[in-house]
Amino acid sequence: MRPVDTLISARWVVPVVPRGAVLADHSVAVEGGRIAAVLPTALARTQFAPVRHVELPQHVLAPGLINAHAHAAMNLLRGAGDDLPLARWLNERIWPLERALVSERFVYDGTRLAAAEMLRAGITCCNDMYFFPEQAARAFAELGMRCVVGIIALEFPSAYAADADDYLRKGLAARDALRGEPLVGFSLAPHAPYTVADATLARVAMLAEELDVPVHTHVHETAAEVEESVRLHGVRPLERLDRLGLVSERLLAVHAVHLLPEEIARLAQRGASVAHCPASNLKLASGFAPTAALLGQGVKVAFGTDGAASNNRLDLFEEMRLAALLAKGAANDASALPAWQALECATMHAAGALGLSDQIGSIEVGKNADLIAVDLSGPETQPCPDVVSQLVYCAGREHVSGVWVAGDRVVADRRIMRNERQVDYEPIAASALYWQARVHAAGRASPLRVT
Repeated sequence: MRPVDTLISARWVVPVVPRGAVLADHSVAVEGGRIAAVLPTALARTQFAPVRHVELPQHVLAPGLINAHAHAAMNLLRGAGDDLPLARWLNERIWPLERALVSERFVYDGTRLAAAEMLRAGITCCNDMYFFPEQAARAFAELGMRCVVGIIALEFPSAYAADADDYLRKGLAARDALRGEPLVGFSLAPHAPYTVADATLARVAMLAEELDVPVHTHVHETAAEVEESVRLHGVRPLERLDRLGLVSERLLAVHAVHLLPEEIARLAQRGASVAHCPASNLKLASGFAPTAALLGQGVKVAFGTDGAASNNRLDLFEEMRLAALLAKGAANDASALPAWQALECATMHAAGALGLSDQIGSIEVGKNADLIAVDLSGPETQPCPDVVSQLVYCAGREHVSGVWVAGDRVVADRRIMRNERQVDYEPIAASALYWQARVHAAGRASPLRVT
């Protein structure tokens, strides 16, 4: 019998590739952090001698979910600016708080808190955009979570950098310093067309080609953003990005709510992807992304949570369900964004948008063993005539019982694990309380104006 590190035997395996497949009573063999085999459990028992055999008689084993857009450290600002429109939320709450509080420790502590939340929710990879990306990467890696961190660019100064050149210089230095970290990747992440100048955007386009990395940026989130671009630049934001060489297969356009049909066609023609954040768009009243139209034209749509300050939950199960329901309502078509496609968006589409489709996003031999076990035995998920529909429409993050990243079990029975030992959550919780007090004090010093 062939020795392997781990054999995971589940009632169902949903590999995502091939599309729509559900494998009953199957096992996944893991060796050296990668998937060595996917085969019927009865056959696996005769072929493999695992060091660890995990049996999941009432679970579905699926690829780890991929959060295509987040500001992880903003977990520390959860609830700090609720029930405000985007412009006031940014200008009157979030940016003043960030100016007062953001530091290396803020980003490290906030990202650790976010990583713990996401891992327990079955999210194995996060595409992040925030200040001090090297601290975010360190926090993700310490908890065993895969990440793609953004080399951010802005024109205005912050505690992290003085100007756009400084942001890029420091981000590139962080990339060089963390080149050997297997769970850490990088993107170029200019914040948005309305905060980044043409010269910086053109440089980002050049660097993306040179470094072969994705470009991760907010685009067409609000109608006001589009109107301002027309007033200042004479064109809509996507057209401006296109003229600067950024609309390509590397582009991950975050939000993409306010799109014209010809803009959807352009995204499709250029092979760009969209990170759809339904909960954040709803909470900030930004609008309804044309998800069905995007998918219909062949645009790869991934799902993101955005930051906890504009969503409150880092929960891709919620995003999958919301996205599917909103797509049906907006398109007036109950068949829009079916369950299998929603799961595909949260896995393979996101992996493709990040340039990682050969490594994660499906349960295929040779890929990294980024896996989640979801318990479908409870009354809220029974009976179970369609496993994929249950995952998208019934299950939630509370049903995630096990998580593996590169073959290492990082969640066991809802407990965060590292190197087969439970992670002490108390320091993470203590840091959250420390920052809660700091946020409260900063809010008192600069109270929200009521109009």
